[in-house]
Formats: sequence, structure tokens, C-alpha cells
Amino acid sequence: MTTTTNNKTIVLITGANSGIGLETVIALSKSSPNYHILLGARSIEKGQAALTQIQEEYTSTLQSTISVVQIDVTSQDSITALVEHISSNYGKLDVLLSNAGIIVYQECDTLTNLRLSFETNTFGPTVLVEALEPLLRKSGDGKIIHVSSEQGSTTLRLSPDYRWVDTKGDYYRASKAALNMLAACQRHNYSKDGSNIKVCSFNPGFCVSNLTGEKGKEMRINMGARPASDPANAMVAILEGKEKEAWTGNGMVTLDGGILPW
Repeated sequence: MTTTTNNKTIVLITGANSGIGLETVIALSKSSPNYHILLGARSIEKGQAALTQIQEEYTSTLQSTISVVQIDVTSQDSITALVEHISSNYGKLDVLLSNAGIIVYQECDTLTNLRLSFETNTFGPTVLVEALEPLLRKSGDGKIIHVSSEQGSTTLRLSPDYRWVDTKGDYYRASKAALNMLAACQRHNYSKDGSNIKVCSFNPGFCVSNLTGEKGKEMRINMGARPASDPANAMVAILEGKEKEAWTGNGMVTLDGGILPW
């Protein structure tokens, strides 16, 4: 094992080279020297560019160590290689922050849209958790945070008073609703098997992210979206035990505390 990380909490963040994932790497690395953060990106080049940016902009405030790993949650080969890398270098995984996600905006037929949405937002995180489960068990205190969305709440979808009730994106909503159910099933199953792995589903709220591209970023800012650092700081607080309801509440924990219905 790598000697410099023997006593550190090993944290894997997927989709971490931009948006909420990148801001979470920054927030977590500034919060404590006790973490070793695996900055997950679909390509090593993009991940390394993000790490260079972090090191140049936050040199004086970084406390935790960071390294780049390649992970495409839609690729079984990528997942297998990542598991082998973590196993051989660290021997365990303490935290999985499953952040990678997409909204499909390209022109395509319904079936293609559904497949693309579910492949990244639902299937990928499910297969990734299954593959990493042995390493999370070795932690003794494994934690999984699924970055979901209030857009996946069935209850809110049918509420006429909900702020985003007329917002489109049915297939994105469905993929996040499915992710919420899988998170609930994982929490139940791990609570019964003695593994001590905790699971929560997190709603980052309306914030500036890369989900909608550069034009979408500008639109979100104009509509009052919050900076991606807000949900990043909220997830650090959850990991550090400041939001205990996140691991027990019947719904999605929000960035300002509290629980939204499934």
C-alpha cells in the first residue's frame, strides 16, 4: 500500500473534474489533512487538468492529498480497472461520492434518451457500488452519497405547488427516481447484513453545474442558481457527521439540511 495514505480516509468522487464534483474535491481537501481524495474523471487528461487547476489556485489552503483516477461509470472495463487500482494501492475505500450524471439535450428518439439517461444516472452508479462493495466493507465505516435530484421526487412531481412542476426532462426525472429507489434498497440491505455501510441520497438543489453545458450555466446564473460550492460544502458537512439525518431520513437530504420526499 501507499505509505502516505495508510492512515487516511480514502474518498472517491466521480465526475470530479468539473462542477459540483470539482468543488467537492476542493472543499474536502481544504477541510482536513485526513483525506486522500481520488478525483475521478472520464479521462486522465481532464482529471489532471482539474488537479493542476486546484493546486495552482488553492496551494496555500489545501490540506488533503489528491490523485487522479480514470472512471467512466458506463464502462465495465473502466470500473474493473478502478477497483483493481484502489485495491492494490489503498486496500479499502471509505467513501464513495457518486456524482457523475447527465441530462440528455441532444436530438434523439425516446428510447435513446432513456438509455443514455439511465446508463449514466442509474445503471452506472449501481454497478459501481456493487464492484466497490468489498472495498467499502473493508473500511469498517463505509459511506455512499448518491448525488440525486429533487427532480426525481415522485411526490414533488405531482404537487401543483412545486416550483419546478412544469419543468420538462421526464427521462432525467425517471432516472433519478430510480436512483433514489436503489439508494433506499442499498441502505436497507446494508443495514441488515452487518456491513456498517451507510447510504444517503443528496439533492444539490438549483445550482450552477455542467449538466446543461455552458449556455445552461449562463441561464442558471441568470435565474438565480446557487454556486456549485454550496452543495459541495453541504456534502462535506454530511461526511463529517454534521447532518446525521442524511443517513436515516426517509428521503433526499438537501444542501440546507432537512429531507425531501422520495
